[in-house]
Amino acid sequence: RSTGDMAVYFDHRIEAPESSGVPSQLTWHSALPILAVASSSPTTGSNVDLYLQQGEYVESCHFERPHQPTVLRWHPTKPVLALGWENGEVVLLTHPSGDQTVLPSTHTACITLLEWSSSGSRLVTGDQTGVLAVWKVDARGRLQGNHLVKHEYNKPLTCCIFRPASPGDDVAMLARASVSGDESALDMFSWKGAPLRMGPQEGLAFYVSTADGKVHSVDEHCKTSILLNVEGAIKKLFYLEKREALAVITETLMLSQYTLGPEGGAQEFMKVKLSSKTGQNVDIVWTENSLLITATGEQVIRLWDLERDDNYVLALDETLGFERGEMINCVSYCAGKEILAAGTSHGRIAMWRMVVQPGSRGDTKAQWKLQTPTEIEGNVIQLQWGSSLNLLAANNLNTVLILCEHVMSVHFSQQVAAVQLTPTQLSITQFTTGAHLALQSDIHIKGVCVTKDSVTVWSGKQVTVYELSGTVLRNTGSFPCDSHVVAVNGENLYTVEPNRVQIRTPQGTVKQLLTFSKAEGNPVLLSVCQSYLVVGTDTAHIRVFDLSRRDAKAHCSAKNLADQIANLGALRSVKCNANASQVSILISQVNGRPDHKVYFYDVDMDTVTHFDFFVGRPSSGISQPEESERQQFQETELSGRCPVSHFWDESEPRLFVCETVPISSESSSASFFDTVDVSVVTLFCTQEHGLLLQDCYPKPSGLQALLALDVPYYYFSCKPGERDPVLAEISATTSAPPHQTQPSKGSAAQFPHMVTRRALRDFVGLENCEKATRDAMLNFSFYLTIGDMDEAFKSIKLIKSKAVWENMAGMCVKTRRLDVARVCLGNMGNARAAKALKEAEAEPEPEAQVAMLAIQLGMLEDAEKLYKCCQRYDLLNNFYQASGQWQQALETAENHDRIHLRTTYYNYAKYLESMGDKTLALAYYENSDTHRVEVPRMLQDDTSSLEIYVNKMKDKNIYKWWAQYLESQSDMDSALRFYECAQDYLSLVRVHCYMGNIQKASEIANDTGDRAASYHLARHYEGHDDIKQAVHFYTRAQAYNNAIRLCKENGLDDQLMNLALLSNPEDMMEAACYYEEKGTHMDRAVALYHKAGYVSKALELAFATQQFSALQLIAEDLNESSDPAVLARCSDFFITHSQYDKAVELLVAAKKYHQALELCVTQNLTITEELAERMTVTDSKDLSEQSRKELLERIADCCMRQGNYHLATKKYTQAGNKLKAMRALLKSGDTEKIVFFANVSRQKELFIMAANYLQSLDWRKNPEILKTIIGFYTKGRAPDLLAGFYEACAQVEIDDYQNYEKALDALTEAFKCLSKAKDSSTRQQDVRLADMQRKITLIKKFVHARRLYVEDAGEAVRLCEALLEEPELDPAVRIGDAFGFLVEHHCQQGNFQVV
Repeated sequence: RSTGDMAVYFDHRIEAPESSGVPSQLTWHSALPILAVASSSPTTGSNVDLYLQQGEYVESCHFERPHQPTVLRWHPTKPVLALGWENGEVVLLTHPSGDQTVLPSTHTACITLLEWSSSGSRLVTGDQTGVLAVWKVDARGRLQGNHLVKHEYNKPLTCCIFRPASPGDDVAMLARASVSGDESALDMFSWKGAPLRMGPQEGLAFYVSTADGKVHSVDEHCKTSILLNVEGAIKKLFYLEKREALAVITETLMLSQYTLGPEGGAQEFMKVKLSSKTGQNVDIVWTENSLLITATGEQVIRLWDLERDDNYVLALDETLGFERGEMINCVSYCAGKEILAAGTSHGRIAMWRMVVQPGSRGDTKAQWKLQTPTEIEGNVIQLQWGSSLNLLAANNLNTVLILCEHVMSVHFSQQVAAVQLTPTQLSITQFTTGAHLALQSDIHIKGVCVTKDSVTVWSGKQVTVYELSGTVLRNTGSFPCDSHVVAVNGENLYTVEPNRVQIRTPQGTVKQLLTFSKAEGNPVLLSVCQSYLVVGTDTAHIRVFDLSRRDAKAHCSAKNLADQIANLGALRSVKCNANASQVSILISQVNGRPDHKVYFYDVDMDTVTHFDFFVGRPSSGISQPEESERQQFQETELSGRCPVSHFWDESEPRLFVCETVPISSESSSASFFDTVDVSVVTLFCTQEHGLLLQDCYPKPSGLQALLALDVPYYYFSCKPGERDPVLAEISATTSAPPHQTQPSKGSAAQFPHMVTRRALRDFVGLENCEKATRDAMLNFSFYLTIGDMDEAFKSIKLIKSKAVWENMAGMCVKTRRLDVARVCLGNMGNARAAKALKEAEAEPEPEAQVAMLAIQLGMLEDAEKLYKCCQRYDLLNNFYQASGQWQQALETAENHDRIHLRTTYYNYAKYLESMGDKTLALAYYENSDTHRVEVPRMLQDDTSSLEIYVNKMKDKNIYKWWAQYLESQSDMDSALRFYECAQDYLSLVRVHCYMGNIQKASEIANDTGDRAASYHLARHYEGHDDIKQAVHFYTRAQAYNNAIRLCKENGLDDQLMNLALLSNPEDMMEAACYYEEKGTHMDRAVALYHKAGYVSKALELAFATQQFSALQLIAEDLNESSDPAVLARCSDFFITHSQYDKAVELLVAAKKYHQALELCVTQNLTITEELAERMTVTDSKDLSEQSRKELLERIADCCMRQGNYHLATKKYTQAGNKLKAMRALLKSGDTEKIVFFANVSRQKELFIMAANYLQSLDWRKNPEILKTIIGFYTKGRAPDLLAGFYEACAQVEIDDYQNYEKALDALTEAFKCLSKAKDSSTRQQDVRLADMQRKITLIKKFVHARRLYVEDAGEAVRLCEALLEEPELDPAVRIGDAFGFLVEHHCQQGNFQVV
């Protein structure tokens, strides 16, 4: 199998002919497994030979010359080898025919260059003198004619590389798509049919370098030009495709990098010296991902990561078997397997595997993991990875070895397991007896197959069968057979050859042939389960045979899977279940990549279903009932993965298991098994229910790979050297020590156990149960998986075993079925768990309840997961604390459960204290902020430590504790000192009093003002009858009632008053009563009653004793909420004493508004706005709306009389009498307010009143007022008044300005207004209208005459004279103006006489 198992390297020495000498060079063909080796011996000259992958010599291709071969280069695709010799000869050697083509002699000196273009259509040859020739080669790898061109550079040529052609755009696009995960694009790249046409097929331009440090560029038409120049001879050229740059390394290991411009220029962008030992042979390797690897005969190899500008070294590790002082001579990197191999001077091959952490391929630096070395003799001077990824050729100076990677064979069947340890050694474990055996074979083991009484191994050329009886292995047969797969069932062996399967005896005799048609193809995969054989062919057909009778017979017809499975490239593995009803299949896709799905072929139904690990779901779509959440969770665990191996249970046909790995890693060989998380997934597969997930868990570390499933165990191979803890139970079953009988073949194992087993989840604790219980458990598990609880219960009802119920309860944690769990706990008799579960039902989250069940069953990891899942960090924290995982508890509290952080610290401290770690406990008590109490308690037996702690902490509480402790020990002086540090003045005073230092105590109490201290001292003084001091200190302590008590007892009346005023109302009352009873200080009694809030009592006393000032004080505090009777009484008192203002206020407070108003009027008191407001409370319950308005009007009248017009306006307005309000305003003469009020009130009368008022102002000067007047008359609908105003305007224009035009306009307006007016006396109006009309006519004539004057003076004068004849001219046109007009005219004419 290809994954997970340890890889080993088989070494095949090349079968070199006798005559060949010391190998000097080797090279693999890039696509075919053919190795060319050049060797030379001092006697016979040199030869070049070809070998196949196991070192088989190809006789036809032997080539000899008396000179030394200098360069060997394979054609990139065809089996054609170009050989360059030191005399300038170049030969093409073809495999397998051995045809030799000698190139026309162009070179006379030693050949230094041979290079093929990327698909082999050009060959470049170059020699020591600088001659370079380019040759054309046809599609079959045959030379066409003479060279295309010949250049002479006159300096030795050192390197040549072809510049890759840039692919066409379409390809670039496809490449991008496929890299980002588009599978169809990827398939187009690796399609098996015609190759994709990729724009320009091949880059024909190349670069060639010379020994004097020049690099020449030769384009596809063979034109040469110099590209760049460096110091020293050039040793290597590399092309960095990602950056389109050229890297140049000189003999002195100077690395320069150049970017290549499109026009052919080169620009240096980096230059660095590579460190190395000088004078040594240097091996330099360049990888596609820009790693430069050098081996210079030191104990390390150096790596430069040019992309990240990073460099590091890899060294050998002596713990793996390398020696000190071992030098590394050569390196070779295999990109496909990501393995770096290095040859050492002590004949070892070191291999580093590149380990990239999953999911971080893009950004992390690769880590290299050194593997156990492969040992060959001699000094390894040359290494090269071969075409097919697992061949490595090594030259150790006396021969060449081909190391062929082989995956360790493993097999398990019928309780016997075999694991390969070395190419020829197996470890065999019998689980029934617990015996371990070692098998040393004489062939290279390619595969192994075990049954309960035989072990079969094969090498691909030979098959050997060993009989296993007890603990003894006997070789019972060995025969040649080149089958690469073998299966065994009982006495029969099954081997394959083209188009058929042979059934043989252990000695190799063929008993029966199972033939396959041409369409069905050649059998390549065999697998046996119980008595069924399943065969898979190279054309993707599968057939199942029944082996239960003497002859094998077909169980079903051949099935062509290619019809059912799209994109099927080849079968990777086929397995059938115990009753051959299902066959599971793993495939590779057309592009060679493993498929993400496991396919299931149902033999009876002839259908194919699958489980897709990419999405984590089966194809059938049957989902389990009411488990969507669980399923989603499982899908995330299962998705994005790829299956790598699969097994059916040996006896239970429903149970299937497979190993899966994350997608990212399935491509990169077996290396990822060191780092990748492998999941073991168990499914139930049935016809009715399809595929159901039974369990999925990560493969435990230390285990190598899954071998088999045989209920109740999974079987795994272990990593060598990692002893598995579970193995102890196997060893324990071994009773008799295994005895050695035949050391050669089957000695008892002296090496590590290679196989271990783990119980299935449902069988933990039931590993040794009998078959009935086992079947019942399986059924239970199956019904549980499909969600049929009743059937599940039925299947295990009769089981008495406690372990089964325990197991079931464990299952309930996974299925979250608490109802089932209760029954299980009942059957287990676990009362404590049942109680805990009942209490947990109070939690709202079902996960939290299940977690409690898990805890009770000891499934702590599950509990932890569940708490995290439902984010109950408080419960998780408790769980961690209870299970002693304090670090996690603290972490949880700090990050998620902050509310319980201090509690957690406290609990941890308690725990530490109980463990005796007081120092750490102390720190956590401090964190939990409980150290003031807890630390002294913890340290009370250890006084010295406690004292140190007290002094260190400088905390008052702790000082106090310590002082009290000292006081209890009668060390008063120290106690005083610490009380002082703690600033505990009460204790200081207490101790001083106790010791009799009263003076000191008083000082402390006075200085600090500490109430408790003062009180203690006061009590002390009172006890000693020092009343004055006692009262003083009671006062300081604010214990006024005590002070008052003393004052009353001792007649200290003056002090009593002050104290009472400081104290609470009760004390004031007491003092007031005291004064009243004594009858001396009545004013004090009144004041105290008043202060204590007993106003009526205070007033009574004040009235009784005629205390006018006290009354005034009290009255100030009276308000609406006071008793009306009291208010009335006070107001009367004030009126009698002519305090009218006060009386009015009290009357208002008593809501006697009319009396208050009367008083204001009679006493002529100014009514302030505030008073007016208080008299007219809007929402008052005491006044009806009507009486309120009357009151307002009366207040307003009063204000009018007092000349407070604004307030009057306000009150009239509040009373709703706007007319009076307006009158009041007009009286105030506040124009702005009048205009505003008129506009707001919008009443005709008010508008007219306002306009009349405004007319009285100087409206001629102020056009604003003019506008307002006209507006108001218009709004007041008083056209006659407006007409009058216009008339007045006209008169003003005539009288003041002689402006008859304007006067005319005004009169016209007046006429318009008047004609609109609806006057009652029509006649009067008519007379007025006629009068106005006449005025207008006269003015018009006069205006006309004045205008005409300019044009026709005579006519104008005539008109004017005529006008003067009119009767009653004057009010309209002033006679003076008419005469003035004439006078002016005659003056201009000079008729002074007339003037």
